[in-house]
Amino acid sequence: MPLHLTKVAFGSTSFDMLDERLAARVAAGPLFLTTRYLPKRHEEIAGQGSLFWIIKHTLVARSTITGFGEAEDGRVAILLGPTLMRVQPRPKRAHQGWRYLEAEDAPLDFGEGDYTADAMPSALLAKLSALALL
Repeated sequence: MPLHLTKVAFGSTSFDMLDERLAARVAAGPLFLTTRYLPKRHEEIAGQGSLFWIIKHTLVARSTITGFGEAEDGRVAILLGPTLMRVQPRPKRAHQGWRYLEAEDAPLDFGEGDYTADAMPSALLAKLSALALL
């Protein structure tokens, strides 16, 4: 089972805002984040795990993690796929940096036949999810 990471989407207040920010970065070149240290469990993540984004204390989206590389000043680059996928909202406390997320705890993607995320505001989706109604 793949291992995932979570990270706060600092400065983003909605899925659409995060999507626009990441799309602009993709247009400028490969998409990556930097961190000080290579995750100890990076082999379980690279190529099969995802980075789940937290907005307003809720997991709302994910980007696939394609690998890890070197960045400037001895930092580590977390290489991300160009597509941001919306997931079923799940409450998640904010934290600094990144944290591991086990596969069984990861929210599901919105798929064919699921209710659409555009049908309800994301704040309402998050509250319903917190109440285990979704």
